[in-house]
Amino acid sequence: MTGKSQLGDFLQARRSQLRPEDVGVPTYGEGRRVPGLRREELALLAGVSTSYYTRLEQGQSLSASSEVLDAIAGALRLDDSERRYLHDLARADRQRTRGRRPAPEHVTEATAQLLDVLADVPAIVLGLRSDVLAWNRLGHALFAGHLAPGAPDLSAQRPNMARLVFLDCHTRDLYADWPSKARAVVGNLRLVAAQHPQDTALHALLGELSARSAEFASMWADHRVKACTVATYEMRHPLVGPLTVVQQTLSHGQGPNVVVATTEAGSTSRAALALLAQAITQPNTQPNTQPNTQDTIPAGPAPMWPQADTA
Repeated sequence: MTGKSQLGDFLQARRSQLRPEDVGVPTYGEGRRVPGLRREELALLAGVSTSYYTRLEQGQSLSASSEVLDAIAGALRLDDSERRYLHDLARADRQRTRGRRPAPEHVTEATAQLLDVLADVPAIVLGLRSDVLAWNRLGHALFAGHLAPGAPDLSAQRPNMARLVFLDCHTRDLYADWPSKARAVVGNLRLVAAQHPQDTALHALLGELSARSAEFASMWADHRVKACTVATYEMRHPLVGPLTVVQQTLSHGQGPNVVVATTEAGSTSRAALALLAQAITQPNTQPNTQPNTQDTIPAGPAPMWPQADTA
């Protein structure tokens, strides 16, 4: 996943995505064999020597200062999230520590109370690697009603939202603009991977997704970074139809994140959520006639979504 170095891979990818006309570099009508800026052009924009920038991109220099990284970030027109990612990659390449087994994640009492208070709002608790640690009834119904309600309760078999987005046909159908959701997932995983380069479970997840999904592999190779703390999505729910939600991540430091889905007051989307809340209070009589698409989901009560026709 890392190539010559994570920093070098990122620099090369972003340089190739920046056109000369984007940064005012004259080309005088010459043809170019490869797209993007040349190394010497990027180095000139950043105010560093071509040889030094080349060593950075080839992973032969791990001593770039914060000032140099900021200059390169400016030349590449990186936004704040991408700039922080660049610094994280440089730090990870300098340390290059051995991988280690991550500590088990759990839902704190405070987070459990918050989830209980948010009973009227779809909410899920996500761990570092997008594992679903918990959800309230409405969160389960909105995001993964085709899975067993107790799926997050067994730590070794929890659903993972990144896997669901890329490998689960129900979740793919849930988002009207699935590529936008998928890119947000990949961009967020990139940020996490740079911040936690020693996390072996995270790298195992990235390897699995790359092997099982060509779309994930392509998006990961694109090196796009995206902090998806607030995003609007059009959803096509199998029980209540289309609705537009704002997904917001409530973060409080190093612990798990609470993701909530809100709707505009007085909108048809708000009415659809109210209808969904009403539906989950009714006994579920829909038989579970098809296996889950995510093979790690534990057995449990029958899902509440009708099963999609995959024929």
